[in-house]
Amino acid sequence: MKAQGTYTVVKWDESPYETISPTSKLTRASVEYQCAGDIEGKLAVQYLMFYSKADPKDQHNSTAEYTGIIRFQGNIQKKAGSFIVFDKGSFQGGMASSSLEIAAGSGTEALQGITGKGSYKADKNGCTIELEYFLP
Repeated sequence: MKAQGTYTVVKWDESPYETISPTSKLTRASVEYQCAGDIEGKLAVQYLMFYSKADPKDQHNSTAEYTGIIRFQGNIQKKAGSFIVFDKGSFQGGMASSSLEIAAGSGTEALQGITGKGSYKADKNGCTIELEYFLP
């Protein structure tokens, strides 16, 4: 099955843990998103990021690669529960794009046994998420 939605940033708490050069760094971010549409609920994410080009004056000019672990809590097409998603993505030219994979065995309640993959994109025009999933 396919599910689509939009999301907004509720919280973004990012801090560097190692500076590599004046324009290169490693950061950790604790982030929360709110989703609407077929995918409705809260996404809580822990990201690790590598900025190959960090622009302290305008973060939208930065270039980064990131990996994250997301906990989704809410409803997928009216089925309530939670699950874990692995997130691998990049930020460049003011746009974030990611590949997502639902962690096997992580589903709860009506989402128990969920598997699948997806993606998201975020830029100045908005944020969209899409999942292709299977429920037994």
